[in-house]
Amino acid sequence: MANTVDNSFIEFNREIVNLNSNITETANNSRDWLVTQLSSLDMKDGLDFPYEYIGMHVKYGSFARKTKIRELDDIDLLFCLKADGAYYTKIGDTYVISSVNSGQRLQNLSDNGTLNSRKIVNKFVNSLYELRHYKSAEIHRKGEAATLKLDSYVWVYDIVPAFYTDTALYLIPDGNGNWKATDPRIDQKLLTETNQSYESKVLQLIRTLKYWNRHNSTYTLGSYLFEQIVINFVKSKYELSTYMDFNIRDFFNYLSINIYNSVYDPKGIQGDINNLILSEKDSVSLKADWAYNKAKDAVFAETNEKNQEKSINKWREIFGNNFPQYG
Repeated sequence: MANTVDNSFIEFNREIVNLNSNITETANNSRDWLVTQLSSLDMKDGLDFPYEYIGMHVKYGSFARKTKIRELDDIDLLFCLKADGAYYTKIGDTYVISSVNSGQRLQNLSDNGTLNSRKIVNKFVNSLYELRHYKSAEIHRKGEAATLKLDSYVWVYDIVPAFYTDTALYLIPDGNGNWKATDPRIDQKLLTETNQSYESKVLQLIRTLKYWNRHNSTYTLGSYLFEQIVINFVKSKYELSTYMDFNIRDFFNYLSINIYNSVYDPKGIQGDINNLILSEKDSVSLKADWAYNKAKDAVFAETNEKNQEKSINKWREIFGNNFPQYG
């Protein structure tokens, strides 16, 4: 319970939205441990695991970007392998990796001289049982990663095999046997620089709004798309308000309008990532407009009527019953 709007958001973020600091520390340590374990696979006798490209792995995803909200369910890791003589060819948006000149370990995972990304993912899945504390492993539903479950943790690890290219991009499985380009470092750099440029207010704003998106929107936007929309909103403003509730109010108005616009991949790879159909965009727009009007009422009650209780109750309508009560 809180007696001011500011305190209610502080409590809400601390108790409901943000990951517990102890969980975060444990998860970071477990991910680092996992990297060391994966690094040992290519040295195990009889496993013929592809050789690791040391120092080129990437911690990515919302947990790495510090935009993950409770509960922690997955941790993403891009694990880089040596090309070992293999080379790629780009055909449209698809990449094909030729293994005719590669070492035997990659040739064993190929079809007629072409490295099969599904076989690479399968190799990860079948090799993970070598790890200590192993519980289970399976292919991720998109076919791009090996999903590992360890005994000790409630979260899973999505491990994506990758190759680093001479164009400074990573090639990862496309789910169909071939490869596609990505570079999650660009996403991290954009978010870090935006957060720094706006007085470190962006990460918490994203997390709080992601809670609304997950729990209270009629149509839940994908996490990555939603983050990009929040970043675009922030960059459309000269500065963010000192008060989180003002920024949230303004975002709802922005979302209700801009959900109909293109949202471009900052990596310059995927193009427009706003693939919602019109009815989905309409649903998001209507819900955001509803939230905007509630937020306007909440801010008015706080600033003009000097009624903290009324304002907090309005925010509870927007964020749900987990938002603190007045008192």
